[in-house]
Amino acid sequence: MPYIPHSDKDRSSMLAAIGADSIDALFADVPTSIRFPDLELPEPLSEMEVRWELENLAWANSPAGDGPCFLGAGAYRHYVPAVVDSVLRRGELFTAYTPYQPEISQGTLQAIFEYQTMICSLTGMEVSNASHYDGATATAEAVIAALSVHRSRRPKVVVSPFVHPQYRAVVRTYTQGMGLTIAGDEREQPLEYDALLELVDEETSCLIVQSPSFLGQIEELESAADAAHRKGALLVVVTDPIALGLFRPPGDYGADIVVGEGQALGGGLNFGGPYLGFFATRREHVRKMAGRVVGQTVDAEGRRGFVLTLSTREQHIRREKATSNICTNQGLMALAAAVYLTAMGKRGLRQVAELCFHRAHYAAGRIGELSGFSVVKGQPFFKEFAVRCPKAVAEINRRLLDDNGIVGGYDLGRDYPGLQDHMLLCVTEMNPRQEIDALVEALAEVSEG
Repeated sequence: MPYIPHSDKDRSSMLAAIGADSIDALFADVPTSIRFPDLELPEPLSEMEVRWELENLAWANSPAGDGPCFLGAGAYRHYVPAVVDSVLRRGELFTAYTPYQPEISQGTLQAIFEYQTMICSLTGMEVSNASHYDGATATAEAVIAALSVHRSRRPKVVVSPFVHPQYRAVVRTYTQGMGLTIAGDEREQPLEYDALLELVDEETSCLIVQSPSFLGQIEELESAADAAHRKGALLVVVTDPIALGLFRPPGDYGADIVVGEGQALGGGLNFGGPYLGFFATRREHVRKMAGRVVGQTVDAEGRRGFVLTLSTREQHIRREKATSNICTNQGLMALAAAVYLTAMGKRGLRQVAELCFHRAHYAAGRIGELSGFSVVKGQPFFKEFAVRCPKAVAEINRRLLDDNGIVGGYDLGRDYPGLQDHMLLCVTEMNPRQEIDALVEALAEVSEG
């Protein structure tokens, strides 16, 4: 029985309805020379042999948990409590998909509502959606929301060069063809913060800054908010949710939209995905916000219930007017974040943030004492910091991994021409003092060699 069990009569009826004489006529525009290409596939394998092949490929991976890891740059190794995975793997949650008839999925809706509530508490904002694919797409959606708020202005966005380079690239991809002017990060030598703020003018829809920045430094958000609001623009802040366990939320400084990567909230590294983009804003901009929003209400009998609100902009209704298309199970990642935040609580999240902060500063202090290495000074930093190295970062990382089993930092020269031979190191609660000391000893050997 074929997978599509259409009879000859069914096929004839469909062909007649579309005005085609035969199935071959449907593919007439495809040249016959490439219609059935020779794929040069290898010989077939048995199930057992396929399993062996896949296992060999899997073993080629090097999980970050196998040894000390000091690589961050947007994806972070934080501890994930066992309760997170335990809840996620419940059948009624693990197999859930986009709720097209949401009101019958009260459990899923409540979980998303709790997630939204906690994201608002973390960021100091009033409304959160049910998440985006990742921090990069959340940032791009913030730009589109700001452009929608300021339709009367010529499309211009000012973005800090120390917003994650991949986030900035995704913003450009999302907005290509819109005639958008993006200023602030186009230079090889990054602008000073004050010079960046001076680029905001009456045509600017939003100013985007990141704090902690891509270099891990804490930016001055009050001056950014003043610069944006003075010209009528929105302030978009990209942030690390773990840092918000220790520092004041961007909403307290006047941010209009707060976005970021929520992978650190119980998501794990997962070889790069799936991740979680959180998006929160002020109530006045809720109708400009893409994605789903879950609301709380009462039913006809006065019982608490949850509904999918403002959903007419989604793909299952008014599809041609949708501003965003979130159709994968991002709800599962939002659930992970909700379980993580619930399990950790305020004190637990603050403790994680403090461990990151103090261990990163301990590491920076020790590395700064090494001959040939110098820590980039200036603004306060959270859990990441830049180090000038005596050799190429790629060579140092190779030696760290081959000789010591240590995953080193990120090569900043890949994105910033002025930071050649600079390494971005990340320290979290998963790096005890013994691992930091081992890193320092290994770097000392590299310097001497």
